Amino acid sequence: MKIGLIGATGNVGQVIYQEALSRGHQVTAVVRNGEKATALFGQTAQRLVKDAMTLTKADLQDFDVVIDTFAPKQTTQNLDLVTKLVGLFRNQATPRFIFVTDSSSLVDDHGEMQLAAILKAYAGAPWIDASAQQVHELQFLQWVDDVDWTVMTPQNDFITGDKQAYRLGTNQILTNSAGQSTVTFSTFASAMLDEIDTPAHRHQQMTVVDD
Repeated sequence: MKIGLIGATGNVGQVIYQEALSRGHQVTAVVRNGEKATALFGQTAQRLVKDAMTLTKADLQDFDVVIDTFAPKQTTQNLDLVTKLVGLFRNQATPRFIFVTDSSSLVDDHGEMQLAAILKAYAGAPWIDASAQQVHELQFLQWVDDVDWTVMTPQNDFITGDKQAYRLGTNQILTNSAGQSTVTFSTFASAMLDEIDTPAHRHQQMTVVDD
């Protein structure tokens, strides 16, 4: 498949890029910094050097799948980009969109979304607005039924490390055998490509934990 990867040079984007290539997909790194992409992926890497907020329908319409790992400094652009992409491709069969959000939208054993607890515990933290904006992304997408989308959410500890066996969920906080809510970038990328190769969570949120 032809995959466009927005934010390919980010920490998780790099791992997703390599996992997709290893499975034989044609991957285009959609990045602002073309030199960084070349340094990471090589001279022969396919690149689309453009700010994500200026992407057009023509830029993306030939992809089978577009993965959004965009992590803007201006946090409101998280939601702005999602609404832009949905607006460009309403009532189109392709591309399929995979949106990556953080774990703030996961729910605990009582069914409570953990964003509220995070906002209370870390009020004023410089990163906190990004978590709120990503919850807004999910809430917006839950009203969208005319674009093919999936939201993929890591567990609370999203870390570097080797690929592991994994378990899937939808919006729950999951734990491994050691009681840890942990997933590595490599496991996350593997689960994402499994979902791309064999779709099972269209119009849904999904999450993954190292088993």
